[in-house]
Amino acid sequence: MKDTSAATARIEAPTDWPEDLRQEFERGQFNGCVGTALLSETDRARVWEVRLKPGERLPFHRHLLSYFWTATTDCKGLSHFSDGRILEPEYKAGDTRHMEFGAGEFMVHDIRNIGDTDFVFTTVEFLDSANAPLPIPDHIRRKSAA
Repeated sequence: MKDTSAATARIEAPTDWPEDLRQEFERGQFNGCVGTALLSETDRARVWEVRLKPGERLPFHRHLLSYFWTATTDCKGLSHFSDGRILEPEYKAGDTRHMEFGAGEFMVHDIRNIGDTDFVFTTVEFLDSANAPLPIPDHIRRKSAA
């Protein structure tokens, strides 16, 4: 049976963040949209695209399924994490990272493109993970996702 606690655990934004960012974190911490478009979905996986022009931002979202991402462009981002970290990573096309989440584990963060090129990632979530997936609104799905 899948653990549902990762989908319902409420956390507080770090107190040293600006109030507008804290409020947005509160509104978005249960957002299951880990990309800008859901390209494909089966009973085993969700394939996402993250596509951000310079200055654009993917709002706070919750990762609770094991997944991997691959950068498809050289790009630079800025992310706020629920544990208070603020990172400014630089990515090279082909960079890939695998993330595993056990029962009840999750991560909440945002990402802003702070570079001067498009920020493009492919992210694949595995639906057979230890946690139950969050719902995804229909408007985020591409027509080919089924």
